[in-house]
Amino acid sequence: MIDLRLLREDPGAARASQRLRGAPAEAVDELLQADDVRRAATRVFEDLRSEQKSLGARVAVASRDERPALLAKTKSLAAEVKAAEAAAVKAGNALRAAHMALPNLVEPGVPAGGEDDFTVLREVGARPVLDHPRDHLEIGEALRAIDTERGAKVSGARFYFLTGPGALLQLGLLQMAIAYAVEQGLTPAVTPSLVRPASMEGTGFLGEHAGEIYRLADDDLYLTGTSEVALAAYHSNEILDLRDGPIRYAGWSSCYRREAGSGGRDVRGILRVHQFDKVEMFSFVQPEEAAAEHLRLLAMQEEMLARIDVPYRVIETAAGDLGSSAARKYDCEAWVPSQGRYREVTSSSNCTTFQARRLGTRYRAADGRTRYAATLNGTLATTRWLIPLLENHQQPDGSVRVPAALRPYLGGREAIEPVGDARPLPAR
Repeated sequence: MIDLRLLREDPGAARASQRLRGAPAEAVDELLQADDVRRAATRVFEDLRSEQKSLGARVAVASRDERPALLAKTKSLAAEVKAAEAAAVKAGNALRAAHMALPNLVEPGVPAGGEDDFTVLREVGARPVLDHPRDHLEIGEALRAIDTERGAKVSGARFYFLTGPGALLQLGLLQMAIAYAVEQGLTPAVTPSLVRPASMEGTGFLGEHAGEIYRLADDDLYLTGTSEVALAAYHSNEILDLRDGPIRYAGWSSCYRREAGSGGRDVRGILRVHQFDKVEMFSFVQPEEAAAEHLRLLAMQEEMLARIDVPYRVIETAAGDLGSSAARKYDCEAWVPSQGRYREVTSSSNCTTFQARRLGTRYRAADGRTRYAATLNGTLATTRWLIPLLENHQQPDGSVRVPAALRPYLGGREAIEPVGDARPLPAR
């Protein structure tokens, strides 16, 4: 949630942020009104409560003649206090609902618009020259690496098996990501995939995309679509020590998404699936360090993509595609030869103090006061990376070249070749 004090001082900035997102600016005025109502209701309750305490003190020292009238007034006032308290609680709940509904303030310089209004910051790497590029599923089936047919038989659409070299490639990617994260000073963590509603709400995932989240109603738990949720909540209601710099984690988890809003897009292969594995970076920093930390996470993502030797581009997403928690977001999109376009493989977001305010995560500043920390997150490797890896490194004979950085995780193999009766499918 955003800082109410700043909102009161400069509501115009919040309205401008809403317009950049393509969201209703009226939400700002609704929040301000709810804030006024809650403050007024709280004042009434506190004034009546103060009067009640004062009256109680008078009753204690009143004479026998004065007591009946004072007791009658005490009884009447008690009813007023109870009603005022109920009104204050109701106003507080309304304020919280309006506050939680307002997304983070967009940072200056973020492009306006929606999903297609991003800004390309740079393109890196040479695209392979392929006469008849096969897609990752054709390649994966020929290598006995991906099996979506049996995935659907066992679990339904958008599920899959990674077998043999497919499993080794994913495990290699994630292990390489963890090893690199440790080199960079991040603490590795294997996180829960099931979290309580407060954790999901605190990170901002129960808003407009709540329909994409799996919920276990009997247990009142949610399956997370990223370890960002568990890592953000890990230090909820704590005061952190950031005197020696940011606290950084690299979380490994299985992730789950219903893909309810995908509208049947990308149903082939493993681009949009219900379950995948991912290593996610997460940082707690002092707010003034957040912008630099964001660039640091982006640089680590680019280093990982360089290690698997795939061409990619870096984009800054537009305000309307940020999600409620992010104030700025960069994506890395890898080149996918079979589609002739770039597809997202990483995101990194600066959430400023938005999540920390919802989760109660603070740090002690140099002046001794506690302030809310800033939080940032970024993908370091995920199952989806198999798509550009297989497609960009495909060879004319049906094999796939293994990038040098991944070879130690595949027993030193330089290439993966079709096995047994599995043969490359004809080029489309």
